[in-house]
Amino acid sequence: MKDRLTDALYGAAWSTVKKLPEPVAVRLGRTIADTVWKRRGKGILRLEANYARVVPDASPERLAELSRAGMRSYLRYWMESFRLPSWSRERIGAGVAINDLHRLTDGLASGKGVILALPHLGNWDLAGAWVTTKLDTPFTTVAERLKPETLYDRFVAYREGLGMEVLPHEGGSAFGTLARRLRAGGLVCLVADRDLSASGVEVKFFGDTARMPAGPAILAQQTGALLLPVTLWFDETPVMKGRVHAPIDVPETGTRTEKTSVMTQALADAFATGIADHPEDWHMLQRLWLADLDPAKGPADGSGHPAEGTAP
Repeated sequence: MKDRLTDALYGAAWSTVKKLPEPVAVRLGRTIADTVWKRRGKGILRLEANYARVVPDASPERLAELSRAGMRSYLRYWMESFRLPSWSRERIGAGVAINDLHRLTDGLASGKGVILALPHLGNWDLAGAWVTTKLDTPFTTVAERLKPETLYDRFVAYREGLGMEVLPHEGGSAFGTLARRLRAGGLVCLVADRDLSASGVEVKFFGDTARMPAGPAILAQQTGALLLPVTLWFDETPVMKGRVHAPIDVPETGTRTEKTSVMTQALADAFATGIADHPEDWHMLQRLWLADLDPAKGPADGSGHPAEGTAP
């Protein structure tokens, strides 16, 4: 019953919110965000705990301000995502401005393939739609399977409708497909700031240990593709901003494990730069640092993004 209700709610949001005038959708998102924030549930408390690591000198009042702004940013993500299928190519093209974009376009022009790795910052669905429309470049991503299956199918259909190729995270075939796309000179985009599996790489992140996926670094090593960190953020205008960071090179020496560790740490450092500059746009409502995990309860808490483009 709960699964069916969840699927029905998402379906209703997609069918209803996209029909609203944009100012109305913006106000609705802010109202929902403020209502949830005032309830001080698990997700809000976890968001504040995560912000406390990013801004360690913040007072309780400052953390409360950040979590309120964070929820507004999070609902902006959802309102935009529900409306994206109805946006014109012109609206999508005008909705994003990326600094140092030449790093991506030059990489694609080289024919080596490009891996874009992103944290949970801003709206990566909008960024993906912008890449497929403004740059006229298709790409491949990976989505975590959801329950119910119908909800997962909704998210896959939604992202495919925006021009993305979506692979299921489970099953073991995603990595091979990603590698083939890269060897053919294609583009792969992966959300890569959270991995609680046994294969994750431990990194230092805002002064403590977290685990991030090894996939982006291993793909770069095996295919020769360019690995580029990307960070996104909102500002007061309707335009989302972003930055393509400098490439992460494969170390010349070391084992594959050692190279992967060095590259994943460099990725974490790039993510930390963007998150520190725009903490309110980091939508991490779950436990991330190993010290915060409760082995008895497992990693799940708060609310994450369903079917996100997670790294393998």
